[in-house]
Amino acid sequence: MNKSFPCGKVSTTVSRRQWLVRSACGFGAVALAALSRDRAFAGGGFAADEKINPLAPRRPHFEPKVKRVVYLYMDGGPSQVDTFDPKPLLTKENGQPFKMKMEPTQFNNNGNTLASPWKFKPYGECGTPVSDLFPHVAQHVDKMCVIRSMFSNFSEHTNANYFLHTGNGFQGRPSMGAWVCYGLGSENQNLPGFVVLNGGLIPPGGLDCFNSGFLPASYQGSIFNAGDTPLANIRPQESSPGLQRKKLDLLAQLDAANRERLGSNGQIEAAIANYELAYRMQMAVPEVADISDESAQTKAMYGLEAEYKPTRVYGRQCLIARRLLERGVRFIEITCPGVGHDRWDQHGNLKQGHADNARAIDQPIGALLTDLSQRGLLDDTLVVWSGEFGRTPFAQGTDGRDHNPFGFSLWMAGGGIRGGTVYGATDEYGYKAIENKVEIHDLHATMLHLLGINHEQLTFHWSGRDMRLTDVKGRVIHGILA
Repeated sequence: MNKSFPCGKVSTTVSRRQWLVRSACGFGAVALAALSRDRAFAGGGFAADEKINPLAPRRPHFEPKVKRVVYLYMDGGPSQVDTFDPKPLLTKENGQPFKMKMEPTQFNNNGNTLASPWKFKPYGECGTPVSDLFPHVAQHVDKMCVIRSMFSNFSEHTNANYFLHTGNGFQGRPSMGAWVCYGLGSENQNLPGFVVLNGGLIPPGGLDCFNSGFLPASYQGSIFNAGDTPLANIRPQESSPGLQRKKLDLLAQLDAANRERLGSNGQIEAAIANYELAYRMQMAVPEVADISDESAQTKAMYGLEAEYKPTRVYGRQCLIARRLLERGVRFIEITCPGVGHDRWDQHGNLKQGHADNARAIDQPIGALLTDLSQRGLLDDTLVVWSGEFGRTPFAQGTDGRDHNPFGFSLWMAGGGIRGGTVYGATDEYGYKAIENKVEIHDLHATMLHLLGINHEQLTFHWSGRDMRLTDVKGRVIHGILA
């Protein structure tokens, strides 16, 4: 383009600054073309008002099998050889020196081969064997796939919990629940998309197990307690709803003025959205937590009348989880209740420790699966049961089991899962996964797949690269899918 200069000369050249200015619209078109290929920003992606409503429902990459997830977290690491992976050789060689090479353990107080104190029996039409620890859960094996070949990269609780929850063994990454809400939003705008029902035990690693990390704060887990008042300050202190609304409106005006003066800021926008959500939750949360409208039969089924207090605590958590699912909450994690001594982390006193923890959760989980099935919710809900690792098939001392990340079991049930099946295997002692090995990234990839999300495409640009829950790994476990 020609340009006249004050000296009268005519130039056909354009400076770099002028070229950039005149090409601005072109750059915008290039950016739009790139963004339109991203599910998060195209027609099926984030809504135009995503900053105003970050939990607006969004379309998945493909047709999902499930709409929501319940993750039953077993804090401390249940023993696979005492729950879902029977090993007759342990009984045969009980008390003898362990015949496989022992890997370094957490406390290196390794004893002899230790048989399970519990018997296993086949259940259901499929005949999957389950320990006597779980008579209620065992009734649902035809709906479940037991994965016996899990392994983890970490043998210490804190790092293993970060790895299980976030796909990374170190602090500061988004939880799987946060990733799910980032990808899909929520079906209920009056409740958080990601709820943690806290029975009294926050995992080692703390609240960062449920955090949003580098994702916007709107996607972090909201911690609900198991009691009658699930959240602090859930009841407004203002004398009237109108007064509280005026305070929030004033806050919105100040935020808008600040945004106009300084420009948009993602963290501030997320905080504003959280204030508005908190306001709406003051109506929605008390209604969810009020179980007075549930029948006596339902309450008894969940164990709310049980003699054992931890059963009552966990039963209430599971019942509230069902009520949250009915109202469209996308991802729910349920933590374990305290049983008066250690979580599923029996370095000693294995028999009483595992028995007490199982007694707390068995009836409520069985009731949850029954209730979801009867209401038609299990067809589009994924239920996952697991700890962060397993236990050794040899004793720690004489009556405990140390941490074992090399092979452990979990189960999945619900929409898209091939029920009545067992996937993978450990060796004859139950020590290490040897067949169809599944790591945590594979678990996450499969969970996202069932929700209709391609785990390789669910990304967030941070620290110079596109981050994802499965990092640069992960494969969908097609062998467990219906």
